Amino acid sequence: MARILIIDDEPSIRRTLREILEYEKYQIDEAGTGMDALTMVNEQEFDVILCDIKMPEMDGIETLEGIKQITESPVIMISGHGTIETAVDAIKKGAYDYISKPPDLNRLLITIKNALDKTSLTRETKALKKVVSKHYEMVGNSSGMNEIRQMIGKVAPTQARVLITGENGTGKELVARQLHELSARSHAPFIEVNCAAIPSELIESQLFGHEKGSFTSAIKQRKGDFELAHGGTLFLDEIGDMSLSAQAKVLRALQENKITRVGGEKDISVDVRIIAATNKNLKEEINKGRFREDLYHRISVIVIEVLPLRERKDDIPLLVNHFVDKICGMQGKPRPVFSENALAELQTYKWTGNIRELHNATERLVILGGSTIEKEDVVRFAKPLN
Repeated sequence: MARILIIDDEPSIRRTLREILEYEKYQIDEAGTGMDALTMVNEQEFDVILCDIKMPEMDGIETLEGIKQITESPVIMISGHGTIETAVDAIKKGAYDYISKPPDLNRLLITIKNALDKTSLTRETKALKKVVSKHYEMVGNSSGMNEIRQMIGKVAPTQARVLITGENGTGKELVARQLHELSARSHAPFIEVNCAAIPSELIESQLFGHEKGSFTSAIKQRKGDFELAHGGTLFLDEIGDMSLSAQAKVLRALQENKITRVGGEKDISVDVRIIAATNKNLKEEINKGRFREDLYHRISVIVIEVLPLRERKDDIPLLVNHFVDKICGMQGKPRPVFSENALAELQTYKWTGNIRELHNATERLVILGGSTIEKEDVVRFAKPLN
C-alpha cells in the first residue's frame, strides 16, 4: 500500500484529503507544519508528499527545499493562493507538480498515480544499479588493489582521460566501471567498445555511426558509440588493436569534441569522457608504427596499471569467496566450504588467465566438489594447465 504524507496547516483540508485518499486505498500520514513534516520525512519514507504552499512559520517552498535535501520522493504542491510565478518557482525547486485549491479530484488522483509510477521507477532503477555495481565490484585488499582504489578515488571525479593497462583477465573493465560510477557522469551512459572484436572495416561505423547509403549494408542511418555515450563515458577496450585510420578519427574527436558519421559531411558535437584499456605495451606499438604517439598522449593523462593475479596472491581467498557467493546464487547450489589447504593450493598457481581463469576454476570446484573443498579437489578439478 502506497504511503502519502499530507502537509497543510488547516485540519479540515487534511481531513478531506485523508478521506478521499484512504477511500482510494492509500495509507495516509499528516503534518500540520513544515517542521513537523521534515521530522517525519527524516524518520520514514513516503511514496508521495502533498504540500500546501501558504503555511505559518515555514511556508511550502521552504518545506519543499528541506524535503528535497532528505528524499527523492515526489512532492505535489497544493495552494489556493498561488500564481503562475509561484508554480514555476515550485517546479524549479524540485516539485513534481502544482495543483490549485480546491483541487480537481480526477486531476489530483491522476497526478498522484503518475508520481507513484515515478517513485516505483526510481526505486527499480536504484535496485538495478546496486545489482550492476555488485556485479562489477572490485574485490581484494592487497597493496596493489588498495593503490588502485586510491587512484580511482582521486581521478574519478575529474574529467581526465584514463588509460588502464594490464594483462587479459586482470579486471581492467572493473576499473573503468568504477571510474564511471564515481564520476559526475554516472547518471549518463557507459558505452563499451571492444576494439579487438570489431573488424577494422567496421570500427569507424561502430564509433562514429553512418549515414544511409554510405556503404552497401547501410540501409538506414545509425548513431555511433560517441553519440550514444554523449554526456557519459566511452570505454575503448583493447585500444591497441584499433586500426590507424580509426585512430586518426578518434584523435580528431578528442581534439575538437566533434565527430562525422561515415558518409556524412555534418560535424556533430559530442561530450564524452574517454577511458581506454590495453593489454599491449603501447610505447612498443608506437615504435613499430602501429599506434599513433599523439593519440597515446591524448588518452594517457592518467595511467592505471592493474597487476596480474600472480602478483597479488593475498587477494585469492577473497576472490574465491566472492565467486562462490555469485556462482552458488546463479547455479542454485548450496555453498561449499573451502579448507585452508585448498585456498593455500590455489595461491600457489600462476593463473596466467588471471581473475577470469580463477573464476572458471572456482566454478568447476563448486559444481564438481562436495560440501567441503579440499586440496585434493583443487589439484583434481582446478589446477591450471601451466
